[in-house]
Amino acid sequence: MGFKKTSETIAISFGLAETAPNTFIQEEVALQLDILNNEIFVVLGVDLDVAQPDAVPGTDTAVRSSLTTTSQIGVSNLSQSNCVATAFDSIRAAGFVDGGVPFSRAADSTPTGDIDYIALIATNNFFVQLLGVANLGAKAINGRVWGYRARADSNTYAALVQSEVLSA
Repeated sequence: MGFKKTSETIAISFGLAETAPNTFIQEEVALQLDILNNEIFVVLGVDLDVAQPDAVPGTDTAVRSSLTTTSQIGVSNLSQSNCVATAFDSIRAAGFVDGGVPFSRAADSTPTGDIDYIALIATNNFFVQLLGVANLGAKAINGRVWGYRARADSNTYAALVQSEVLSA
């Protein structure tokens, strides 16, 4: 890869809440990159903290969230190349008379091992998606992305932008 670090590590925090229970919502988070100078954002880690689903007797409930490099029409999963991280909390209660059993699933957004970064964002923003399933109240997510700014050479920048846009 042809890019050079131009800043120290930056933490970008965000929060998003459903406008009504079980309603998909997406928020764009601006990175304010200098696109004229081929600036990119190198993602080092992501933390997605979703609200707990409601415990509704006899009903499976969930809260799903994702962070992507492009706008989406639903919550993404890691099989999509533009998805950087996901989080999923659920309560399995179908067939039970009580509130069910809770389950959590979060992608290891900061994998252990010897890797330099988990994603590169070449466009000027990233997107956070949220969707509650069968909940009685609206749900929310809070999150943080850690990374740094870098300047890419022209060929690398063009390839990254094209890859991001084509994966939308």
